[in-house]
Amino acid sequence: MSGSATSCEECLLIHPSCAWCAEEDFGRVGTLFSRCDLSQNLIYRGCEAQFIEHPRSVSSILKNTPLSSKSSGSTQHDVIQIQPQKISLSLRPGDPTTFEVQVRPVEDYPVDLYYLMDLSLSMKDDLDTIRNLGTKLAEEMKKLTSNFRLGFGTFVDKNMSPFSYTAPKYQENPCNGYKPFPKCIPSFGFRNLLSLTDKVDRFNEEVQKQMVSRNRDAPEGGFDAILQAAVCKERIGWRKEAYHLLVFATDDVPHLALDGKLAGLVQPHDGQCHLNDKNEYSASTKMDYPSLALLGEKLAESNIFLIFAVTKRHYVLYKNFTALIPGTTVEILDQSSKNIIQLILPLLILTLFVLSVWDHPEDLSLAFTAICQDGQPLPGLRKCADLKIGDTVSFNVSIDAQNCPPQGTQKSFTIKPVGFKDRLEVVVDYRCSCGCTRLTQANSSRCSSVGIYACGTCRCEPGYRGAHCECGEGEVGTANLAACREADGKQVCSGRGECTCNQCWCFESEFGKIYGTFCECDDFSCARHKGILCSGHGDCHCGECKCHAGYIGDNCDCSTETAACVSEDGRMCSGRGSCVCGRCQCTEPGAFGDTCEKCPTCPDACATKRECIECHLFNTGKFTDNDTCQRMCKDEIIIKESLSNTVLCLYKTENDCVMKFTYSEHASGQSVLTALKEPECAAAPDAATVLLAVVGSILLVGIMLLAIWKLVITIHDRREFANFQSARSRARYEMVREIKYVCDTSAIVGRANGTLEQSLNNNSGINKIFRFFGFPSS
Repeated sequence: MSGSATSCEECLLIHPSCAWCAEEDFGRVGTLFSRCDLSQNLIYRGCEAQFIEHPRSVSSILKNTPLSSKSSGSTQHDVIQIQPQKISLSLRPGDPTTFEVQVRPVEDYPVDLYYLMDLSLSMKDDLDTIRNLGTKLAEEMKKLTSNFRLGFGTFVDKNMSPFSYTAPKYQENPCNGYKPFPKCIPSFGFRNLLSLTDKVDRFNEEVQKQMVSRNRDAPEGGFDAILQAAVCKERIGWRKEAYHLLVFATDDVPHLALDGKLAGLVQPHDGQCHLNDKNEYSASTKMDYPSLALLGEKLAESNIFLIFAVTKRHYVLYKNFTALIPGTTVEILDQSSKNIIQLILPLLILTLFVLSVWDHPEDLSLAFTAICQDGQPLPGLRKCADLKIGDTVSFNVSIDAQNCPPQGTQKSFTIKPVGFKDRLEVVVDYRCSCGCTRLTQANSSRCSSVGIYACGTCRCEPGYRGAHCECGEGEVGTANLAACREADGKQVCSGRGECTCNQCWCFESEFGKIYGTFCECDDFSCARHKGILCSGHGDCHCGECKCHAGYIGDNCDCSTETAACVSEDGRMCSGRGSCVCGRCQCTEPGAFGDTCEKCPTCPDACATKRECIECHLFNTGKFTDNDTCQRMCKDEIIIKESLSNTVLCLYKTENDCVMKFTYSEHASGQSVLTALKEPECAAAPDAATVLLAVVGSILLVGIMLLAIWKLVITIHDRREFANFQSARSRARYEMVREIKYVCDTSAIVGRANGTLEQSLNNNSGINKIFRFFGFPSS
């Protein structure tokens, strides 16, 4: 975007980092350099620092009185609790500047506390609780300050329908007919019952006199009361030099602006004090409720810090109010206000460290960072907690201008601790113009007397052109343009420049530099590797990469370094390839890996070194010829009687002997071979011994098989005989049982016919059975 700026002022508005070169002869001849760019780019292109226009946002302190440590009654107007007190800012749009603000609430500072209480019927228990609040609060406040004053006010709501009971029977007693609490006072907007006083017993006396009232709807008219307590400064008794604290105690929601229309109140609140002679709010039934914006404005004008002391069920609503009303906070109040002192005292300390901003110009953005006692920055915060009076806290304030107002515009705003008179005044002007503009020359000789010279450039009068208005527009013709073409049919200035006065002035490009007599060259059209021009290892010159040392190739992507190609054994690509562009290209079939170290199909080192062992020690093998052996085998060979087990190689010789050797590699790539002095040859076995061993083995196997067969047959026969014996025994038992049965039957028959002997004799079948089993017939 910087190329579109034709003046210094336009350049400053593009971006806060943009700078303008006001040097007359800026840039190389033949190049249309943009004068609007980053400062470092302008310097790189030859612009001297004294000609660079790059205004920055700055701040200067105009008043910086030190902070006070303690207040004294007679010199309270001289107490300083914020530092600095006045500051001036010169802002360039988009370029934020930061300044520091310190706050220290002094010890023994005067405090004015006004207690504003809801007197609706639901607050009866709270009224009983605070009857001795004044004495207790004064005793606790003596620990913080010796100059404490206390005031008391009450509110209910507008005494009109539909907010309150207005029927005649409720005029004197809105609780008429209400059995739980039959007697109460009529509704009212606001009453100042006790102006701020150091006689705290008066507070207790006024509280003792009060009775609750009854309104009709749930919301209360508390915002009416807050506004009157803030704007009626003399009637309430706020002191200019004191810390102002307003405690708002309620158990319900408030009426807001426009709610008054329900009762026909269409007049907005005028923000003025309307307390009559009886210290009552006289405009309660004449104007609408105040808006949140009006409340915030009036509280700030009176330096009042507002504390919403509300019941838990309304905490979220009032918490949202605090975001809309600067200088307010919210705390949870017990149902009977028992914890009111515990709420007020910590907040007296906390609220001293809250900053607010007033008369904030819309075109300025502010950002706060609180730095509390622990020293840790808290971005976005304007307050610190858990502190005590006398502590010093800091706030870093960053401010930025969004645009440029008319030249000479000056604005101001105020930063102050909530509740205090102390403030920081901030005055702002804008840096939207360049210093070189003051040196503008009309009809300057630098512009051939036909243009205005400003900030290094010429603005030519109509009919003239050129960097110095040296050419007339009529001089531009076909013949003159031919001087700006590289050849017939080519574009003027290669389509990348402007032909001015028979000379090409090349355009600037966001991609790089365009140069050459006809703007034919550039530094960005060279070959790329992975999207990087000249692989990042070279410079582009007119379409060709000029590689840096250590790199070659069309796009400088080929490294000449070979360190990455050396394998662990010290060889280049493990002896199986070549190093190309810093990486191994394996040439051995089957080899792979970063250094070609992996090759399942390659002959191993043992097989490779075998030929050298054979030719050197035994004059055998492929390298038998002495010249070949010396040429191919340059490894050192050491002969030993025995070998270690590391990297052990062995092979079978022509005589069926076993040759053993080991090898190791040096970093130089040379191998060291350690071989046995003689191959190991085993003696041939005796033929007779072998024959006897074979025959004996056969006989032994046959005997073992016969023994096993005999054992199996014996076991089988014994099992069959046992089965036969068992079956015979069972048959004899059954027969005996049958004989017993026959005998028993014959006895019975014998007794019937005569004698047993006759029965047995007559039964020849039984005798036969006895004889078969070997029993006598009797």
